[in-house]
Order: sequence, then C-alpha cells, then structure tokens
Amino acid sequence: MTRVAAVDCGTNSIRLLVADCDPATGELVELDRRMTVVRLGQGVDQTGRLAPEALARTFAACRAYAEVIKELGADRVRFVATSASRDAENRDEFVRGVLDILGVEPEVISGDQEAEFSFAGATKELTGRTDLERPFLVVDIGGGSTEFVVGDDHVRAARSVDVGCVRMTERHLVADGVVSDPPTAAQVAAMRADIEAALDLAAETVPLARARTLVGLAGSVTTVAGIALGLAEYDSEAIHHSRIPYEEVRAISERMLTLTHAERAAIPVMHPGRVDVIGAGALVLLAIMERVGASEVVVSEHDILDGIAWSIG
Repeated sequence: MTRVAAVDCGTNSIRLLVADCDPATGELVELDRRMTVVRLGQGVDQTGRLAPEALARTFAACRAYAEVIKELGADRVRFVATSASRDAENRDEFVRGVLDILGVEPEVISGDQEAEFSFAGATKELTGRTDLERPFLVVDIGGGSTEFVVGDDHVRAARSVDVGCVRMTERHLVADGVVSDPPTAAQVAAMRADIEAALDLAAETVPLARARTLVGLAGSVTTVAGIALGLAEYDSEAIHHSRIPYEEVRAISERMLTLTHAERAAIPVMHPGRVDVIGAGALVLLAIMERVGASEVVVSEHDILDGIAWSIG
C-alpha cells in the first residue's frame, strides 16, 4: 500500500486526507481527514483577487497540515486548488506560499478535472451496489462552483458552473458588507434565478434528466443531511450514504432561509464556517433536485479528496 496525502483547497474550506491506498484491491484506508474553513474566496467575485487575510488563513492551515503529513509519513502529496484560485489575478502569490510550506506546487485544476476527481471519489464504493440505479449524477456543491458529472463505471459528461454557497451568498445575500439576517424574499428570488441559469448551462453539457441516482457531495449537502437526520453533533459515519428525501431537503432549505444567524448557529451539526452560507448551499441542492426530478439524494462523505488520493496511490 502507498501512503498518500491529498489536499483540496476550495473557495470556502481547505481539507486534508492522509490514507493508505491499495490499487490492487481498491482499498483506501483513511488515517486522517480534516477540514478548516479559511474562506480563500473571500471577495474574489467582486475584486478578482485573493484577499491578504484570506491567504493568511489558508497558509496557517497549510502549516498545520504539513505537521500532520510529516507525522504520518506520507510518501506522496498532491495539492489541488479549485474555483477561487482559478479566478484570482494574484494566484501566483498563493502558489508560492503553498510551495514554501508544503514543498509541492498546488495544481490549479480545471472544472472538468475537478469533476473527474469528485466522481471517482464518490462512486468507487457504489459500483457494486444493486439498490442504486445507474447512471449516477454526482453533484459537488462547493463554495464558488458546483460540479455536475454523469456516469456509471466511467464519466460520460461533466460540467462546472460558477454557482456555490459562498459565491451566491456574497452576490445576493450581502447588503452593506453584512449578510442579511434573514434574507428578503427578493434576495432569495434573485439567487434562485442565478442558480437556475447555472443549471441551464450545466444541462447544455450534462444529460441531467438521464440520471437515475443523485449523489451529493461537500459541506452544504452533508450539513443538510445532518439536520435531516436530527443529529446531536456532526457524525460522519451516520451521514455517509444516508438517503435524504426531497421533501426534507425542501423543508430544510426554506427553514435555513428564514432563520437568523443566531438560530442557524444553534443547530447542533452546524459548523461555524457554514452558518452564513448554508441557506445558499441548501437552495442550490434543492434547485438541482427539482431540475432532475430526484426523489432523494444519496449523501457521500467521500468526494474529491478521495479521488485525488486515488490519483496518486
């Protein structure tokens, strides 16, 4: 087995997976998996640049991850950067900082590459399941973008669109630098229109209607699942491969967009970094389910990180 470290740096969070991979058996043994909300994409939609304070938060997380990687003795490290760093004018500053700290250059991947990794990570465990119809539609709702991938044993079509929980929050739910608490009906309607336009773009490339099983990834989806399951605290094992009905997702989405910041923060499974963006993230999930006519979403805790790990194992 090969010990690998995969880092996924997105718009809202940076995550680490250290695992032992055995390509011969298809086994991936997780040794450490962690997430830090750094908001690397803070303000990128408006300024086109990575903010100094966002870079500082991200580099601090990288230093902590470097210690974990060293302690566990990973043989190979791959650092993948996604939406925010694709969009930023000053991404070279980001690349230099990561290289100095971790000794590897971050790969600023395309949306299509991101989709491939997400699909591999999410579906490798599902290929033998007889209770799930094919093809799968894997949706990875990130901070700045959402990836759509349709496939069965391999990817048939993929598309990344610029709609995510952070981007939608900053674009539609912020007034005078403050997140609306709660948002107005007009703000929600504008956000929904933006999401629907992004779904139109995705549908140009990905045959959304042909999918038979919807698989949802990333923090917005897993948080919705944790709320639906009524968990007293975040429980990755309970959330992984849970199946959340459409009606539950609709009710939670509507609720997240009517609660105040304090009320959302009091929800037991809510990560502090998701309090202000969960309304947008839940609405993206709801809009996807309505577009494809999904009666449920299969929630996966295994995603792009696992796909990155497999790519180097």
